[in-house]
Amino acid sequence: AMMPTMPQHSPRLAAGLLAALIGAATVHPTAAQEAPKNFIMHQAPKPVAAISFADDQGQTRSLADFKGKVIVLNVWATWCIPCRNEMPALDRLQAALSGSDFVVVPISIDRGGLDKVSKFYAEIGVSHLAKYTDTSGAAVRELGAVGIPATLIIDYAGNEVGRVVGPAEWDAPEIAELLKSVIVKASR
Repeated sequence: AMMPTMPQHSPRLAAGLLAALIGAATVHPTAAQEAPKNFIMHQAPKPVAAISFADDQGQTRSLADFKGKVIVLNVWATWCIPCRNEMPALDRLQAALSGSDFVVVPISIDRGGLDKVSKFYAEIGVSHLAKYTDTSGAAVRELGAVGIPATLIIDYAGNEVGRVVGPAEWDAPEIAELLKSVIVKASR
């Protein structure tokens, strides 16, 4: 049987994603189910700047390569202490959701490029995240990020539905809830 090229966002798929997200969340029974303070959810989806970055083969990539997926786009650097702290949680999030219509796209703005990222991933035990680099640092400016880490949540259509200023506990239940709502809203 031929596989359809465009993913069909069925309610069943969304339900599977929800289960994965909830499974990914470590349980904090006291956590209020609301977005952390540094989460900014937009009233309406906004277009995202057409940034480009390199993959681990040195190929130029863009967000259009991930169209049809919900993207957590994270701009970071190895010298940024809060970034270092949140990478393992992003790694766990990617592991929990791999194979679904969801992807974490971490873009490092380290001048040292891929070597620096590879060493860092090995050092902190990141094994599920892809390695993307933007040694020019242009992505930060183009995305209008005030600093790093900066994270954009992008829907299936490639629009920004929210962003996080600073670090987040990506495997905390309230964040899983938030991402779930984006996925459900986007499922058609």
